[in-house]
Amino acid sequence: MTTEEYRKILPTLPNQPGVYKYFDKDNVIIYVGKAKNLKKRISSYFTKTFAGYKTHELVKRIARIEFTIVNNENDAFLLENNLIKEYQPKYNINLKDGKSYPYIVIKNEPFPRVYLTRNRINDGSEYIGPFTSVGMVRDLLAFIKEFIPLRNCNLNLTDANIQKKKFRVCLEYHLGNCKGPCEGLQTKEDYEEGLRQIRQMLRGNLTPVIQRYNEEMQYYVDNLQFELAAQVKAKLDRLKDYESRSAVVSKLIIDLDVFTILREKDTAYVNYLMVQNGTIVQTHNIRLEPKLDESDEEILSIAVTELRHKFNSHAPEVVVPINIETDQTYKVTIPKAGDKKKLLDLSEKNVNYFLSELKRKKMLHLEEKSSSRINEVLRQLQNDLHLPELPERIECFDNSNFQGSFPVAAMVHFRNGVPDKNEYRRFNIKTVEGINDFASMKEIVTRRYKRLLADQKPLPQLIIIDGGKGQLNAAMEAIEETGMRGKSTVVGLAKNEEEIFFPGDKESIKLPWDSESLKLIRRVRDEVHRFGITFHRNQRSRHTFQNELEKISGIGKETATRLLSHFKSVKKIKSQPVEALAKIVGRHKAGIVHEYFSEPAGAEKMSEKS
Repeated sequence: MTTEEYRKILPTLPNQPGVYKYFDKDNVIIYVGKAKNLKKRISSYFTKTFAGYKTHELVKRIARIEFTIVNNENDAFLLENNLIKEYQPKYNINLKDGKSYPYIVIKNEPFPRVYLTRNRINDGSEYIGPFTSVGMVRDLLAFIKEFIPLRNCNLNLTDANIQKKKFRVCLEYHLGNCKGPCEGLQTKEDYEEGLRQIRQMLRGNLTPVIQRYNEEMQYYVDNLQFELAAQVKAKLDRLKDYESRSAVVSKLIIDLDVFTILREKDTAYVNYLMVQNGTIVQTHNIRLEPKLDESDEEILSIAVTELRHKFNSHAPEVVVPINIETDQTYKVTIPKAGDKKKLLDLSEKNVNYFLSELKRKKMLHLEEKSSSRINEVLRQLQNDLHLPELPERIECFDNSNFQGSFPVAAMVHFRNGVPDKNEYRRFNIKTVEGINDFASMKEIVTRRYKRLLADQKPLPQLIIIDGGKGQLNAAMEAIEETGMRGKSTVVGLAKNEEEIFFPGDKESIKLPWDSESLKLIRRVRDEVHRFGITFHRNQRSRHTFQNELEKISGIGKETATRLLSHFKSVKKIKSQPVEALAKIVGRHKAGIVHEYFSEPAGAEKMSEKS
C-alpha cells in the first residue's frame, strides 16, 4: 500500500479501540493486531521509521486494511487472540507449542466418573487442567483412588435404574474401591462430598480434606472405634506427606501466575509457573518466534494471554519482570523483594535451564540439521578415523549383567547420522555362563553378522564396540570367524575417557571434545546405553519376580507370567484376595498363591524380593 493510498483511508479510521487486519494482494490475512486507538496504531505503520527490516517488508505487502471496533481493550485483546488462532497470519508471532495436554475430567453423568483424557469436548463435563505431565496426572489419580472411593464402571446409574435393581456390585466394591452406588448403597450427597474433596486436592488445597479426616478420626476415637481411627490416621499421614512434598511457596500467597522471558537472537523463551493456594501446581516453557520487531513487553503480553487461556487460569494477579499490556482481568506486579521476587527468580532459573537443555540436545542430535550438514559431519568422521568409505551406516554394541545374572546386550543402528530404530537389536546371551563380558561380546557380534551375511543385507561402514581393548579383541574374533574382515571398520570406545582404539594399535585416538565427530560418537554411545539399560532392567525385573513365583509349588511359568502381566508386581499379587486372583488363573491356582502368601515364612520371603 502506497502512502497516497493510505492517506485516502486515513479519514475513515476511528479513534476507538479495536482489531485491525492487513491483507496482501492475494487477499490473504498477513497480520492481525489490536489497538487502544485504531487510528493512531495503524498510522504508526506508515508514518514511523522502523529500524527493523521485517516491519518494512510487512508494510510493503499490505494491499488492504480491515478493522473491527469493539467496546473496550479487553474485547480487543480477546478478538485479536481468536483471529490469530483462526488465520495464523504470516507476520504474527509464532508460538511453538503444538502439544496436547491431559485433563482430569469429572464426567457429566449420575455419580460422575473421574478419569484422564486429552480430548476436551463440549458435553457439560467439568475439566480440570490441563496438566503438563501425564505422569503427574496418573499419580494424582492413583492418590485420589486410595483416599476417595469412586466408581469406574460405565453403568447408567439413573435413579430409575437403581430403584429397579438392574445392577449388582462388582469386585471393586468388595476391594473397598467403590461404595456401591449401583445398588443404592451410597447416596448422591455422599458421592458429591467425595468429588468436592477431589476438586480441592486437584487445585492444591488439601487443608479442607485434612480437616475433614481429623474430624472423622476424632469421631471414631470418641466412639472407641480405634481400628477405624487408625485407618483414617494412616490416610492423614499420607496426605500430610504429599502436601510437604509439593513445592509450597508461601501460606500468605494464594493464587497467582508467574512469567519470565528470555530473548536470544530471533527467538524468545517464556517460563510459566502456576501458583494455587501457595503451591506451585504447574510449570511450563514455550518458544516464540517473533516475525516483526516486537519488544519483549509485546511478546510477553502475548505469551501471558496464550498460557493463561491454555491452562484455564483465573488468577487475579500476574508476576512479571517487565510491564505488559493486559486484558484488565488481572493485576500486574513487578516485585523487587519478598516471596514474589523469589518466585520470579525461580521462573528465570527455569527458563534459562530450558534454553540450555535445548542447546545441549541440539549439540548432541543431528535430526534438525540439513542433509548437507549431516554429510559434513559424516565426512569429518570419515577423515578423523581414516575410514575408506563415508560411514552412512554405524552400528554400536554394548552388553551388561547384574552380578553375573541376566546377561543381555544391545545394538543400535544409525543411518545417515540419525537413529534407525527398525534396525535396533536386543540380545539375550545364550552360550555364556557367569560374568564374561568378552565372550558375551563375541557371541552377539557373531550372531548379528552371521544373520546379515546370510540375508545379504547391507553391512555397516563403521562398527563401534563399547568397552575398550578387551571387548574389541573379542569382537574381532567374531569378525574373523564370520568372514567380515575388511568389509567394515571396527573400533573400540573406552567407557570413561572417550578414547578410540583400532584393533592391534597400542595407542588410542582422542578426538577434540567439541568436534562434530565426537559428538556423533557420543550420541551413538549414549543411545546404545539407553536402549541396553532399559532392556536389562525389564529382563531383570521380569525374571526375578517370575522365578520367585515359579518357586511356589504348583505354579508354573505360564501362570506366573499371566499374574505378573495383569497385576504388574509381586507386591500387588500378594495383596489380592482369592477372588481377584481366580479371575486370572482359576480358583485352584489362586488358592495355592493366596495360601503361600498367607504363610508367614512365604510372605516374609516374597516381601524381601518385592
